Amino acid sequence: MPQISVEEKEKNTVKLTFTLTPEEVQPHLEEAAAHISEHSSIPGFRPGKAGYEVVKQRIGEAKIMEEALEGIVRKYYVKAILDHEIDSVGSPKIDVEKMAPGNDLVFSAEVTRMPRIKSLADYKKLSVETQTPVVEDKDIELAIKDLTRMQTKEVRAESGSSVQSQDKVVLALEMKKDGVALEGGQSPNHIVFMTEEYYIPGFKNQLIGLKEGEEKTFTLTFPTEHVQDYLAGKVVEFHVTVKEIFHLQTPEINDAFATSLGIKDLATMNELIHKNLLEEKIREENIRQEQMLLELTAQKSQYEDIPDLLLNEEVNKMIHELKHKVTEQGVEFEQYLASLKKNLAQLKLDFTPQALIRIKIALLLREVAKQEQVKVTDEELDKELDDAASRYEDKEAKQQIYSPEYRAYIEQILQNRKTIELLKAAMVK
Repeated sequence: MPQISVEEKEKNTVKLTFTLTPEEVQPHLEEAAAHISEHSSIPGFRPGKAGYEVVKQRIGEAKIMEEALEGIVRKYYVKAILDHEIDSVGSPKIDVEKMAPGNDLVFSAEVTRMPRIKSLADYKKLSVETQTPVVEDKDIELAIKDLTRMQTKEVRAESGSSVQSQDKVVLALEMKKDGVALEGGQSPNHIVFMTEEYYIPGFKNQLIGLKEGEEKTFTLTFPTEHVQDYLAGKVVEFHVTVKEIFHLQTPEINDAFATSLGIKDLATMNELIHKNLLEEKIREENIRQEQMLLELTAQKSQYEDIPDLLLNEEVNKMIHELKHKVTEQGVEFEQYLASLKKNLAQLKLDFTPQALIRIKIALLLREVAKQEQVKVTDEELDKELDDAASRYEDKEAKQQIYSPEYRAYIEQILQNRKTIELLKAAMVK
């Protein structure tokens, strides 16, 4: 076995230095030479039949050592990590410090250790207050408004009609600030629903009475809380041309409307809406409680230094999640960044505090599960995988669900779920 030295470094990094004698290296050189022989054309020998000495004479011992190095590093690095119980994260940084034929082979592996909790907060002495979910009349009114919007019919206005408060208007829109056209401020088919709130106060009032084909120029002040700082609270010039007007025929809210949705009557519809909204508010309250108790316990616990590698990985994961969400809404990520007036580096910096909390919560769940011996049984895991597989017809998708990697992933999710329930039982008052 090679000689291995272990050096603890700052920010939870560990340096392992391996020293192998020429005798320990030799079997790996012979294996590498055999591999080279199989995949090279050596005059006078069939593939794989040239011996070590022949291969050495042909390409040199240094080349054989280069071929053998990857296998040597992989074998002894993995064994050292297991033997020294180093809970690593990410890929190691490998440096070859000495490699010459007939001499000791010396290489090092610098690896980031998964940080540990130095002091876990006594979560049984912490508490999170419960907020009772309540469905208000305005919540039901808003839900009914959404339903009527889905059933609203659009009828093209007759020639000569003007924009009224119940219409949909299609505009050609141009925006300027200080006489300069705003980037992204031009829209040839900008839609405005006169029945709904518009993000710039007073904009809809400027359209009332306009007819198709008519133009109008006016100025308005952007809201002070607008997402684009350079426009927030600023006066902007608008030029609009009315292209089309549609009258919105909104259904009357009565028993007939409820029946058109497959519901018995209006009273039953209101009861069903109330029930669904209450269930949604209960789900939201559960999510709030879980987030609060996890963040509270994480803040009260003490951690080892969080390695930069782990923090960067979490930030990149958050960026990936955001990109997916933004593109799903049909917006280019670069366009989204431009709307924030930030570049990618600035966004990563903004995400760093939340990424740190997410890492601490993950470590917290892991430590609580360990201390409380939270386990997932094979029966629970099999049922979860079977339920997931039942939702797919594709054979390949089903096989993926039953793969060892996915099984381990689901096991972690179930363990986290159980651990959170344990914390809720102790902390939610």
